[in-house]
Amino acid sequence: MTALAALALLAWVYLATCRGGFWRDGERLAPGPTVARPAVAAVVPARDEAEVVAASIGSLLGQDYAGGLRVVLVDDGSTDGTAAIAPALPGAGRLAVLEGTPRPAGWAGKLWAVQQGVAATDEDLVLLTDADIEHDPGHVAALVAQAERGGYDMVSEMVALNCESLAERALVPAFVYLFALLYPFSWVNDERRATAAAAGGTVLIRRRALERIGGIAAIGGALIDDVALAGAVKRGGRIWLGHSALARSIRPYRGFADIWHMVARSAYVQLRYSPWLLLLTILGLALVFLVPPAAALFAHGAARACGVAAWAIMAVTFAPTLRRYRLAPLWGLALPAIVGFYGAATIGSAIDHHRGRGVVWKQRAYAGPAS
Repeated sequence: MTALAALALLAWVYLATCRGGFWRDGERLAPGPTVARPAVAAVVPARDEAEVVAASIGSLLGQDYAGGLRVVLVDDGSTDGTAAIAPALPGAGRLAVLEGTPRPAGWAGKLWAVQQGVAATDEDLVLLTDADIEHDPGHVAALVAQAERGGYDMVSEMVALNCESLAERALVPAFVYLFALLYPFSWVNDERRATAAAAGGTVLIRRRALERIGGIAAIGGALIDDVALAGAVKRGGRIWLGHSALARSIRPYRGFADIWHMVARSAYVQLRYSPWLLLLTILGLALVFLVPPAAALFAHGAARACGVAAWAIMAVTFAPTLRRYRLAPLWGLALPAIVGFYGAATIGSAIDHHRGRGVVWKQRAYAGPAS
């Protein structure tokens, strides 16, 4: 146990000091003026989003942006009346509602809807956003200002996620923390590093950059489309990823099962459907997140000291994310159990795949690696 606890402590010293400061609060998009006011097309794919679409589309139609802004809602085969809600909203004069066509083979449903929306526009900038994102009135202006100031081809944000239910308070901040651990934002924003990521809730991209990579078709079958798009754009372009104070997700995850399904639908995809990567991932999570509390609670001497130190570093690095979601720092002590939940959901994702269930999202099934 002593060797494992010492190794876990060394891992946390490395993560805290050499992993791009992933745990710090990070850059935030803030309101700011911009001289250039290029035209923007906001493309919103929606499939059975009647519960949230009025708030989302309404917030886009109410943007305080001096440049031209057009909103395109692509109804992706909804059966709940999603498409009928938006045209009745104030400001609907700059809204277009497209009825999506059936997706061709090899395309993910969301990306086929996005493709249709992008093809129906010609603005210099395209805002790709989800139907469950609510935007402050100055959000589009701030996104454009960030892109213009930095000369970025793509600007993306981790929007504030819903954090009201017990399940959300327990699991959502850790989701953001682990995403940043996997893709440190400072590395994403560094042109010298290959690390690329985006958060699909808000992606502002230049049309010329989209054309350079071959359009949405270049990632048409991707199930983790935001990261795939970021990787394609960064090869030859500049991208920026930060946290948003101007946009928030309004999709609720009321129970633990809801978050389990959200993780399980893409976790094994992230591991490229590889049993070996799954094994290495679970072993890595166990060493880094589970060994420290086990050593702290059940070992003695040097092993316990290493476990306590590693657990403390873990909790301290989690604290900025907890503050962002207005949660008590004591939640940091529960991070090992929370990560255990995510590890179990990842295993569940792999089991579903090998049982032939594949990825199911919005009543669509995606069989496996060919997607």
